[in-house]
Amino acid sequence: MLIDTHAHLEMQAFEEDRDEVIRRAGEAGIDAIVTVGTNLRDCRKAVAIAGRYDSVYAAIGIHPHDVNRIDGETYRLIRELAGRPKVVAYGEIGLDFFRNRSPRSDQIRCFGEQLDLAAELGLPVIIHDRDAHAETLKMLTGWKGGKGGIVHCFSGDAAMAGKCLDLGFYISVPGPVTYPKSERLLDVVRQVPLDRLLVETDAPYLSPQPFRGQRNEPAYVVHTAGKIAETKGLPLEEVAAATTRNAKAVFGIA
Repeated sequence: MLIDTHAHLEMQAFEEDRDEVIRRAGEAGIDAIVTVGTNLRDCRKAVAIAGRYDSVYAAIGIHPHDVNRIDGETYRLIRELAGRPKVVAYGEIGLDFFRNRSPRSDQIRCFGEQLDLAAELGLPVIIHDRDAHAETLKMLTGWKGGKGGIVHCFSGDAAMAGKCLDLGFYISVPGPVTYPKSERLLDVVRQVPLDRLLVETDAPYLSPQPFRGQRNEPAYVVHTAGKIAETKGLPLEEVAAATTRNAKAVFGIA
C-alpha cells in the first residue's frame, strides 16, 4: 500500500469525478490521500472531503500565492478548521519567488506567522518552496515547532535535502522524478535515506511520465514509488512499506 501525501482533491479539476478518482486510487493500492487546502475556501472543502471519504485526510493553510488575502479573520478560521476530525497537517505554506503572486515581503511575514500558528496548534507543516531555497531554510532553521514536517514537491539539490533532514523534515518526491531530465531529483533520491522519503502526486499537477500532459491523480503515485525503487535498487514493496510508515509517522495516521 502507498500514501499520496499531497494532492488537491478539493480543486475544480476533480469536481466532476472525485468519487471515481478516489475509487481508482484504492484499486491502485493507495491506502490514504492527504488533500491540501491552499486558501480558506479550499481548506473548508478539503476538510469536508476528508469527512466524506475514509481514505482521505486534510491539511489546511494559506499558500504563498494567496497570503495577500489574509485578513484579521483568516487565522481565527484556520484555528477553527484545525479542530475538525482528520486534519493532520498545516500547509501548504512557504515561499514562491518564481511567480511572486504575493509580494515577497508579505510571503515572508505570513510564512513566519503560519509557522508559529502550526507550532501553537501542534501540527506538522507542509512546506512549499519554489526558487526560495535559502530563504526557506533560514526560516525553518529558526522555527520552534515540535512536530517537524515535509518539504513538499522537493526541488532543491542533495545538499539542501541534507540540511532539511538535519532540521527534522521529510523529503517528498513528486511525479517529475520519472521525467527523462530529472537527474538532480534522482540524485536527491539516491542520497536521502529511505526512512526520510515520502511520495506525492500534487494532483492535478505534475503527472508522471506515462501521463505527462494529462491531469494527475492519486493512483499515479505508484509510478513515483516505482522510480524511487528503481533508483535505489530496491523492491517496490519495500519502498511502499517505508514511505507509508513515514507518512503515518509525520501525520499521526493510525
